[in-house]
Amino acid sequence: MLLIVVVLALASGCKTTQDGQDKTAEVKKSALDKSRVFLTVDFKPGQTLRYRFASKRTVTVDWDPNAAATTNRVQKHEERAQMVVAYTPVEVDPYGVSTVLATVESIQAVRSGGVTGRTFGVDAVQSAKGKSFSFKVDARGRIVDANELMDLVQEMGEKAFREGAGGARTKDPDMIGDFVAGVWFLWDGVATIPLPAEGLAVGQTWPSQLPAPTPMVMRVARDVTYRFNGIRSGPRGAAGVIESTYKLAATAPTDWPVPYSGRFRMSGTFGFLGPYEALSLEGSGEELYNIEAGRLEQRLQKYTMQVKASLPPMGVQAHPHITIEQTLAAELLTPEPQTETRNPNIEIQNKHE
Repeated sequence: MLLIVVVLALASGCKTTQDGQDKTAEVKKSALDKSRVFLTVDFKPGQTLRYRFASKRTVTVDWDPNAAATTNRVQKHEERAQMVVAYTPVEVDPYGVSTVLATVESIQAVRSGGVTGRTFGVDAVQSAKGKSFSFKVDARGRIVDANELMDLVQEMGEKAFREGAGGARTKDPDMIGDFVAGVWFLWDGVATIPLPAEGLAVGQTWPSQLPAPTPMVMRVARDVTYRFNGIRSGPRGAAGVIESTYKLAATAPTDWPVPYSGRFRMSGTFGFLGPYEALSLEGSGEELYNIEAGRLEQRLQKYTMQVKASLPPMGVQAHPHITIEQTLAAELLTPEPQTETRNPNIEIQNKHE
């Protein structure tokens, strides 16, 4: 049975001296001799890595699931977001805490159809374009200082509001949660491995939690089970394969970033409905980690979520059901994003950036 030792060093896998490179080569050679291999995430000094993140969400609202089928009972709409984020190591400590500078080079968000037919202007998430933030990670890939990233998330959150009569705050629809799901949790699959120095056997599993972004204001988490599925050929060489499956979590962690604060109302259909109750969530995903280069190559997550809503009290008893079909993807771009082949299943089309 092949045994995989996973030592994640986000932005710290790079070796700054020849001696460090030699030692790493010796460790990897020794591991291979014993049917063990290191699966690392390496950033090299002076080398910027760009990742493209994409989110696609199809939302179906069944206004009266108990009624007979009608042509206007069910409405659908779609939300898409795509961004490119560049990661550059600033300070590297292979065994301690490293600092990475991330820059949002491009970002777009579009909506179409159904319950979002009304135009709400530019999505607040697009205000992140051109912004940079530094964060610190330990040798396992866990973020230990994300203050600048948190500030950016809250800054985007403020952009989602407009003031109405009497200073009342109204929030327009936004895809900030999709931004968080991509950037904040990019290395979750390996960062959550328990006792990574002991290695992973093929078939071994471990738990985690990931967010489930929604078009309405609600905090939903996915309980995740990761499974190591061995090694196969990836886009740039041999890749370690991590499978993931998702279930609805009972609660969401309190330390996850929250873009909004204070009292406000939400515009549009998802401000009209409420309160919301998440009923179920099912899905799966896969991640590929390049063994030789030591970095995440690509990640694809898909799930379906069922939500029950209520109509405001106005003499009508109804509980609309909402189905959210979500795709979240990330992939490494090399050397430049415009030279890469896009995935037509998740890429957004927007000529009005």
